[in-house]
Amino acid sequence: MNKSNRLLWIAAVLTLVFQTGCAQLGYQRAPKKGEVEHVVLLWLKEPGNAAQRATLVEATRSFAAIPGIRSISAGAPLASDRPVVDDSFDVALVIRFESKAALDAYEAHPVHTKAVKEVLLPVTRKLVVHDYTVQ
Repeated sequence: MNKSNRLLWIAAVLTLVFQTGCAQLGYQRAPKKGEVEHVVLLWLKEPGNAAQRATLVEATRSFAAIPGIRSISAGAPLASDRPVVDDSFDVALVIRFESKAALDAYEAHPVHTKAVKEVLLPVTRKLVVHDYTVQ
């Protein structure tokens, strides 16, 4: 193998390793124009209950089976002393959809409706949803 072929081979291997590693770590591509972000903030009936928070986050992972979802993330608030930051919620979810139609289908999908009925509603006292289209 000559030097230029060897360099191309090394570049290809490094690219594959980097892309695979990023995917395994959960890195996701940047949103594309027209995609929809679905941001949900949840307040628990028992604020700060770690077991309920973990149950909500785990239920969110089941949404990966729903067509049209590009990415999902969930977690606890980052504490902040900044007056513009509302860190009073217990769990935040951000789900990216390929389109508004995909968001609409998700709302009626059995995996989502089951999670809402069996997991979310029993432990949540308040939720706020923000949907927007990526510009």
